[in-house]
Amino acid sequence: MPIGLIALALGGFGIGLTEFIIMGLMPEVAGTFGVTEAQAGWLITGYALSVAVGALVVTAAVTRLPRKQVLLGLLVLFVLGNLVDAIAPTYGVMMLGRIVAALCHGAFFGIGSVVAGAMVAPEKKASAIAIMFTGLTVSNVLGVPLGTFLGQAFGWRSTFWAITVIGVIAFVGIALLVPAMERDTAAVSLRRELNAFRSGQVWASLTITILGYGGMFGAFTYIAYVLTDVSGFPSSAVPWLLVVFGVGLFVGNLLGGRAADRALDRSLLIILSALTVVLALFAVLAYSPVATIIALVLMGGFGFATVPGLQMRVMKYAGEATTLVSGANIGAFNLGNALGAWIGGVTITAGLGYTSPIWAGAAITLAALVVLGISTTRDRRTGDGARQAVSPALVA
Repeated sequence: MPIGLIALALGGFGIGLTEFIIMGLMPEVAGTFGVTEAQAGWLITGYALSVAVGALVVTAAVTRLPRKQVLLGLLVLFVLGNLVDAIAPTYGVMMLGRIVAALCHGAFFGIGSVVAGAMVAPEKKASAIAIMFTGLTVSNVLGVPLGTFLGQAFGWRSTFWAITVIGVIAFVGIALLVPAMERDTAAVSLRRELNAFRSGQVWASLTITILGYGGMFGAFTYIAYVLTDVSGFPSSAVPWLLVVFGVGLFVGNLLGGRAADRALDRSLLIILSALTVVLALFAVLAYSPVATIIALVLMGGFGFATVPGLQMRVMKYAGEATTLVSGANIGAFNLGNALGAWIGGVTITAGLGYTSPIWAGAAITLAALVVLGISTTRDRRTGDGARQAVSPALVA
């Protein structure tokens, strides 16, 4: 694999760390600015909403520009946002920094997916995308625990200074190691990028992303309550159990990329089926500490094994107009997060217990499986995928 993929993964690591680190440092940040836990939580919500907006708006704004230069510009935005957070004198300024940093998130992963796929042979595209997303998984496995430790030891601002440095290193790495794409020499038509959304398979793929990813993260959002109140773990064990979950993410991401390269839709059907079963069994066996640990690994593994395939699928049906739909799919991942978390919260509020979000996650994932099955059947009957492979013409 080209070494430039490592530079893209480093950028993904920094962006993932920015997104998730606030969860570990929320008490310290809230204490500094004198805000409540709920107000501090808006730093997460504000980031997620900014990602969803940036995934479409920023990507659309830069679609005619050379992709490598766009990635470098997005990292400048990322560095600026984290620098603002590192020195933020007020809660409002902190929120502004979070929003600025988040604007690059969707566009970076969306355009980065296209660049990563273009750096390798066609039969290795999903694996290349998986390597780029490895940075995101590593940020969960190692970055968040280490960043939390750094922030607790030297103040939460030190973590954002460290993330700023990571952004600078990623900028240098991409500048030196990622080649300019051949397509960069020609202007890309925004109209053609928008026309990609005429494809019913593109919309089906976005729906599958929202539901498939939303099911897993809907269950994961309230996992701390499950671990302590249902499985019986002490609160001190929760960070280590999240590392176990993160290991599953890391392994699943890489294996999912390889599986998608071999058989895209078939691998997604198998993975989503397995994830549905794992979530249902987890909901039933959550009272068992041993079963919970196994379920965490499998939930993370099968959950993130879908990511390279889901990203590859939406790009497949976009034909040659992949830039904007790729960014839109990153936004779909975040919409899935919000949907799963909201439905899980509704079930808890309704008094259904802390395992209810896991049951809800299984139902949402099953819905994704149904949509994928219908979409795959339609593809076989109409040959949408085959036409997209030989022509940029769009399927209505």
